[in-house]
Amino acid sequence: MTPAIIVARKNKIDYRVHEYKFEASAELYGLEAAEKLGQSARRVFKTLVVVLDNKEFSVGVIPVSSMLSMKRIAVATGVKRAFMATKADVKRSTGYILGGVSPLGQKKPLKTFIDSSVMNFDTIYISAGRRGLELEINPNDLITLTNGVCVELCQ
Repeated sequence: MTPAIIVARKNKIDYRVHEYKFEASAELYGLEAAEKLGQSARRVFKTLVVVLDNKEFSVGVIPVSSMLSMKRIAVATGVKRAFMATKADVKRSTGYILGGVSPLGQKKPLKTFIDSSVMNFDTIYISAGRRGLELEINPNDLITLTNGVCVELCQ
């Protein structure tokens, strides 16, 4: 049981847990998840941690098939610049390791911005908090549970 699953269960939302065997050598964790689950890479979302020019951390949730626009997340967060967080910063700020970062159950909940394409689906897949484990949830539940803001984030 991961912190992300605990949050989903505690809040009594409808969700499904999907497990798959991941390849330790895979470099594109999100695309691997989409492929192993037999889902469109537009329906499986990755959670990316960014550091803002004010030294705060924030989260961008985007389709695994897309690239996060640093300019768009900076505008959404109200700062001039944003940068990808380091591996150590990701672990320290969320409690998760790369490839298993979930927007739910973070050590310290970060401000969350979710790509507006999320609304194209009845359910989406997000990390359940470790590689090889995904949560299928309704996008509105994700927005509610993260206090997320839905904006265009992709390049």
